[in-house]
Amino acid sequence: MSQIVDRVRQDIITAIKNDQLVLPTLPEVALRVREVADDPNADIEKLASVIGNDAALSARIIRVANSPLLRASRAIEDLKTALMRLGISYTCNIATGLAMEQMFQATSDLVDMRMREVWSRSSEVAGISHVLCKHYTKLRPDQATLAGLVHKIGVLPILTYAEDHPALLNDSLTLDNVIHQLHAPIGDLILQAWGFPQELLHIPSQHIDFTRQAAKADYADIVTVAMLQSYAGTNSSMAQIDYHQVTAFERLGLDPEIQVSDDEDLSADLEAAMALLL
Repeated sequence: MSQIVDRVRQDIITAIKNDQLVLPTLPEVALRVREVADDPNADIEKLASVIGNDAALSARIIRVANSPLLRASRAIEDLKTALMRLGISYTCNIATGLAMEQMFQATSDLVDMRMREVWSRSSEVAGISHVLCKHYTKLRPDQATLAGLVHKIGVLPILTYAEDHPALLNDSLTLDNVIHQLHAPIGDLILQAWGFPQELLHIPSQHIDFTRQAAKADYADIVTVAMLQSYAGTNSSMAQIDYHQVTAFERLGLDPEIQVSDDEDLSADLEAAMALLL
């Protein structure tokens, strides 16, 4: 198996170096939303015109604005009012994340199943990230949510490669090994190609560096803890990690023994954060 992994890894690394690896592109609406986010002169009207062309996304943004997480006093029924409640930055990050869901689909049933599994896990990590960020840091929960959604984005081109190489696709152990070794550096490349903000560029590689040193808590720390929490109680190797050795817990001021899902103070917010991404 190691020879297959080495060959596939070399194929993908060579493709990266030669700019031949086809990196996924953000959906059109997400690209236009990111343009608004990067425009210092953008306003609610401009953002509404972008999101308003996508009925499904508009409906989901209105639902986000009515989330219990925002402690709203009255219900919102129209997009413009929803955007005013959320603000441009918050809306852009959440809209980018929600629009990304359509990327996690494939023509092959096996690849489609794996992509949907990645999206489901990423959504869970994003929801936990939102709650951890809100309760334990002064960072932005919307940015933390987006960080959670993209933490395994590097899996996409690997699965696309596997779809074109049936021998790899039908060997799940080898494919898992390739994903484990390569998704992080590829993920960093994708976020760089997408022009993501500096604080998110290395989330794919940093969130699995459990002994990483940093001056203060950041989004990678949040995603690290959220990811580990998402695997708690499962048979995954991630559930066997000794939390006491993970530096992110200390920077976030968290007890390594914490179980977010069991914390009564966090459970309501966790449920609401998960609902944001459904």
